[in-house]
Amino acid sequence: MDTHGYDGKGIGIAVLDTGCFPHEDLEHRIAGFLDMIQKRSLPYDDNGHGTHVCGIIGGSGAAKDGLYCGIAPGCHLIPVKVLDRRGNGYSSDVLAGLRWIRENRERWNIRIVNISVGSFSRRNMGENSALVRGVNAAWDDGMVVVVAAGNMGPKSGTITTPGISRKVITVGCSDDHKEVNVMGSRMIDYSGRGPTSACICKPDIVAPGASIMSCANLPGKYTSKSGTSMATPLVSGAIALLLQKYPEMSNRDVKLRLRDRAVDMGLPRNQQGWGLLDVDRLLMDGTESVSQNN
Repeated sequence: MDTHGYDGKGIGIAVLDTGCFPHEDLEHRIAGFLDMIQKRSLPYDDNGHGTHVCGIIGGSGAAKDGLYCGIAPGCHLIPVKVLDRRGNGYSSDVLAGLRWIRENRERWNIRIVNISVGSFSRRNMGENSALVRGVNAAWDDGMVVVVAAGNMGPKSGTITTPGISRKVITVGCSDDHKEVNVMGSRMIDYSGRGPTSACICKPDIVAPGASIMSCANLPGKYTSKSGTSMATPLVSGAIALLLQKYPEMSNRDVKLRLRDRAVDMGLPRNQQGWGLLDVDRLLMDGTESVSQNN
């Protein structure tokens, strides 16, 4: 992967998840922290999921001589703990976390919100659900909101909320044909598929999510995790590089650039979205491609 000399420096990324352990790879770059669960003031992660996600986005790889380096190791992170030690939580905490991010976005130059959190309850699947309204409000404030497609596939209509939002960038797995362990269960073809109940094609883009190595919630340790939760921060990290290179880009500009630079995998639209994330193509200079939005 060629990052063209960019590392995400100056770009703030809020991560709604289980928190973040102050791992060596993230040292000095956890700029802010909010704990909706236990109201603690210092960063921690009693589950490990959020730390893994943060490492994929911006880990330096320092604890292993750069071997497990994140996509944007120069960015700064703002973890928001909205899930408990079991990885469960309430939409009310997610919504409160989103409000806090919106209120503090200028303080930490929060340009990106990463949400590897989803619900598949039928009663909140609609576009008018509170979670969808919450992520849409963050998008309308100008932030790039990147959301996991969920691991409820492969049937159609299995995108989790708030990934069903037509505004946000919803990320699926490009490699879910590989059998992996997700939350203690062996899974294959798990990445959420569209369309949504409003007939919106989803996901928007896919990235690798199988057996991704990243930071554990222990000093100097790494661990492997799988799922759309791991694919999502790959996209968030890539967007941080893009925004460092083109700081004037709007979230809509970012979304169109992702669409135009994705690599078609030849899979159904409601499985691969626009295609596979290609960081090199995303950052490459040159004439922008123009295509009809069918």
